[in-house]
Order: sequence, then C-alpha cells, then structure tokens
Amino acid sequence: MENIRNILVVSRMIPYSREAIRSGISLARKYDAKLLVLHLVSNPVGLMAVNAPGLFPAEEYKNYSNSQQEAKEQLDKVIKQETNSGFPIKELVSDHDSVEEIVKVVKEEKIDLIIMSAHKEGHIEHALFGGENDAIIRRMPCSIMLVKK
Repeated sequence: MENIRNILVVSRMIPYSREAIRSGISLARKYDAKLLVLHLVSNPVGLMAVNAPGLFPAEEYKNYSNSQQEAKEQLDKVIKQETNSGFPIKELVSDHDSVEEIVKVVKEEKIDLIIMSAHKEGHIEHALFGGENDAIIRRMPCSIMLVKK
C-alpha cells in the first residue's frame, strides 16, 4: 500500500459511515494522501412511490430520512474537526446512481483506495443499496477497504 496518493471514502450518510471516514482520515494521514469523501444521498420517497402495500411501513421511511439527517450532522462534525486542524478533506455530494458516480469520481480523481462501511443493512437501506457493494467491487480499478463497526 505504499503508492496510495488519493483515498475516497464512500458515505451513504448513515451512522456507520463515521467509522469509514475515521479510517480514511487515519490512512490519509499515514500515507500523506489526499482524502475525498463522497456523500451518496438517497431519497426513499421515490421508492415509496413503488412500494407494494405493506412492504415498508410509512413510519420507516420517515425514520430513515431523520436518521440520514442525524448521520449527516455527525459526519459534518468529524470532518469539520479535521479541516479546522488543518487537514484538508474534499467533500462531494451526489444523488445520482451510486455505482456510476463512484466510477466517475475514481477516474476523475485518480483514486488509489476506496473505503466503505460494511454493515448489516436495514430494510430500506437494502432496497436502496442492495447489491451495490458487489457491483462496486467488480467495477473498480483500485483497491477497496470495507470497514466493519
């Protein structure tokens, strides 16, 4: 791993992303690498439009949206603490197709390592992101590190 110059942390704006960001910060400091954080924003309202009756309770959509906002606030604190101490972190936000957006950023920013959280998904997360980690792993030209809590 001595040639790591550009690290991308993929954040799905969920609490587990905090651990991935911390790992990214640690490795970027160790290897004196550039750190980018890509926040992937998902809107479960679109999924709600195709929701089969009783598949996901409406309350679960509301809770997911609230938890996503809370996670974003926590992630902002972690990132702000580092940038305030002089450690540069470039943040990107996208609501496009996750896999395609990651591929685009990896190519444009010449990413050497991707860091993502690996955790058990909830029902809505599985519906929104199910199978994406496999697609990302197959399509990436660089190494990928999965962080478990």
